[in-house]
Amino acid sequence: MLSRLKRTVNNVNLIRFRNIIQILTFILFIYGGYFAIDLGSRLPIFACPYNDTTSGACYLIPLQHQLSMPTQVLLGGASIAVITGILVFLFWFVFLNKAWCGYVCPFGTLQDWMTKLRKSIGIRYSTYTQHQFEKLSKIKYIFLFIVLVFPLLMGVGLLGSEWSAAFCKICPARIITPMFSGDFSQWAIDFSSKTAILLTTLGVVFAGLFFIGSFIKKRFFCFFCPMSALHYIFSKISIVQFKKDGSKCTRCGDCYAVCDMQIKDIADNVTDTNILRDDCILCLKCIAACPEDDVLHFDIFKIKAFTSTKEGFEKRMGIEYLKANNDK
Repeated sequence: MLSRLKRTVNNVNLIRFRNIIQILTFILFIYGGYFAIDLGSRLPIFACPYNDTTSGACYLIPLQHQLSMPTQVLLGGASIAVITGILVFLFWFVFLNKAWCGYVCPFGTLQDWMTKLRKSIGIRYSTYTQHQFEKLSKIKYIFLFIVLVFPLLMGVGLLGSEWSAAFCKICPARIITPMFSGDFSQWAIDFSSKTAILLTTLGVVFAGLFFIGSFIKKRFFCFFCPMSALHYIFSKISIVQFKKDGSKCTRCGDCYAVCDMQIKDIADNVTDTNILRDDCILCLKCIAACPEDDVLHFDIFKIKAFTSTKEGFEKRMGIEYLKANNDK
């Protein structure tokens, strides 16, 4: 019974399964507020609170507000609230690790849908060179610096209150996600101060770049996402992990060919057991594309929950169907 279940999981049509999860979670986190669903404000995804109909909120906005409190307050009683917020964030995060990006984040799902639109009208996607990839993938840590350090500078008086939640003001999710509930007001530029003009103008520019970039590059924004960087910092404490047995790898490159994030290590690295990288979104497409048994696997509590198999690869590629017809 257990072996049959394992075989069914390993042979699953991952694309169909992932599409269903993404549609359901997109509806949940964009429109869940209509059904009075409230999952709190410590979520490890870009569920933006500027969208009034969301069922939960991204952790980055309360984190910025908490860190911006005066130092004596932050290090006093308020520290309990900060620690509690981090623990709630980790509670959510630990169950899926970076699969929050690949399956649940509505902003990630939107990028995947834009990729499908591009494919449907026959426009070829662009790729980065390895040098460009290595440079661009560091930008997410610059944004994480803004999330964590700018509020602290406010707390010690080096930045004024107009810098409050600075990242949220430049984040394209603030502008784009409310559009799905009919709210286009976030496209406006705030002229109340020079800082407000700067931040909200950058937000509009980044929102425009999001649409352009996501249309020609798979998961364009995920390379720059500070939430992804935060995920990676805590990735090792998650109950789910992404592993590789390099001794069984033939370095065929099929995994790299399907990787939306262009992570070369997934194919080239045959020494590290833990193959999760900071740009990985744990979509598991590489496992589905691997033609070798037990090379790549997605583990839950160190138990292989989804693993690469030759049978699963052939089933997903239609090779089993072709073999059956050739035998007739």
